Amino acid sequence: MLEPGNNDELPPIPGKRYFTIGEVSELCAVKPHVLRYWEQEFPQLKPVKRRGNRRYYQRQDVLIIRQIRSLLYNDGFTIGGARQKLTGEEARNDVSQSQQIIRQLRGELEEVLKILRR
Repeated sequence: MLEPGNNDELPPIPGKRYFTIGEVSELCAVKPHVLRYWEQEFPQLKPVKRRGNRRYYQRQDVLIIRQIRSLLYNDGFTIGGARQKLTGEEARNDVSQSQQIIRQLRGELEEVLKILRR
């Protein structure tokens, strides 16, 4: 996700469930209008919207925003390049999780087979 070196200048993320756009703006050092724009450009970014269309971000959203910020501001990616990189990492994570689930399932099936052979 984010390399620790890029995270040093940003404040720690408090242990809350939801954050307002103002709080996220301060946590990620990005203006609120930029956050709203990034929501349109990055499909991974989906804050919960409640009454009056108010946005509430979760911890995972804040981490994604920090990663986007790092890609754009520190690594020099374009919006399209950052979107592509995030999508590629997402796909790799999905494959990794799928492989882990398959290994776990296979182990459980082998245990069931041992029991049935008794």
